[in-house]
Amino acid sequence: MNPETDFSIRSFLGGYDKNFTYLITCSRTGTQAIVDAAIDTNEINRFLRNDPVAILITHGHSDHIAFLDNYVQQYPGATILGHPDSKLKERYSNFKKVDNNQEFIIGEMRFKCIHTPGHYFDSICYQVSPVLFTGDTMFVGRTGRIKGKYSSIEDLYDSVYNKVLKMPGSIKIYPGHDYGDKPNITLEENILNSPLLSANSLDEFKKRMDDYEKNRKIGS
Repeated sequence: MNPETDFSIRSFLGGYDKNFTYLITCSRTGTQAIVDAAIDTNEINRFLRNDPVAILITHGHSDHIAFLDNYVQQYPGATILGHPDSKLKERYSNFKKVDNNQEFIIGEMRFKCIHTPGHYFDSICYQVSPVLFTGDTMFVGRTGRIKGKYSSIEDLYDSVYNKVLKMPGSIKIYPGHDYGDKPNITLEENILNSPLLSANSLDEFKKRMDDYEKNRKIGS
């Protein structure tokens, strides 16, 4: 998939746990979109040319939608994009579902939605080549974690190994949290840096995830 035009990405760091919110700007049209609502609008507003036309939600965990009510109030024309099964569809009249492999245009930027359940049932990655916004599916240095009844290690393995890691190694990921030694990274480099991204089977992935959880440091 090739981008329709050049674009810029501005990262905002903060939120509940070193969360990222991203502001994407189409260089040709000036049209803007936001990925996740983890940062207060006061941090974002001075970088807006106009109200953003869309808010792309990577998944429904509270830290990623913490300021969504605020966003809806301040940007009433923005469409909230998310998983068809997202609980947000019951709360917001401007919610619009995006199906797996669905493509859509913002400004002159061509996005692709990739459903990546595992960390959470409604997890989505958004691709605008050569960039992938991964939410909590993949971070710099590791995959997301399995937490709670709406998580599945089998689904996470499938999403990471049969979807994300099938993409070109030059794709650069922009994750939902700043947990690594840099804010973003190419897939190729990330595989080299993480045992969780180089397992040879589901069983091996499960073992490596167990090892990671046993040795995990808070905030990593």
